[in-house]
Amino acid sequence: MRSTVYKTRFSPFFGGLIFLIFINNYGLQASAQTYPKIAGYVGIVHPIVTFSSDGAHTNFKDSYVVGMPIGINIWKSATIGFSTEIVPFVKATGKSSKVNNVLFHPGILVALGGGFTFAGRAAFETSGRYGLTPVLNKVIKKNKGSSYFIAVPLPARFGNELPSSFGIGFQFGISF
Repeated sequence: MRSTVYKTRFSPFFGGLIFLIFINNYGLQASAQTYPKIAGYVGIVHPIVTFSSDGAHTNFKDSYVVGMPIGINIWKSATIGFSTEIVPFVKATGKSSKVNNVLFHPGILVALGGGFTFAGRAAFETSGRYGLTPVLNKVIKKNKGSSYFIAVPLPARFGNELPSSFGIGFQFGISF
């Protein structure tokens, strides 16, 4: 008889406790993301205009320059991460085309919310130039295994006995 009273008195308490633990753990597992989170991406970047003391130089005028960024993002948390990319640039003129520069582009990622990300990148070019590239990125379509994005890079470059320059570009790509 005593064991029956014991079970009756404590069973609802332990049953409720187990239920609360189960609900709490289930809720955490459903919303929790595992970090670090790694994502790769590829894209196309079009420099639009570059400003320096020599004046403004626009792409498509005398030649066409296009870059093909390939990168990896490592997210430490939902708001901060590290990224590195390599961007070969091809320059085409009326007579020829060639890879005229390769850019190594490491940086920090900051999620701004609403699909926007800021990337603050250091820039090291095989042309001898170096600098910084702040980038504003926006996911425009998110799928289960990939996302399409657009970005506006703002490269500032120095060195190699050339005037300092500041540019504006347009990038689009896919991350996976």
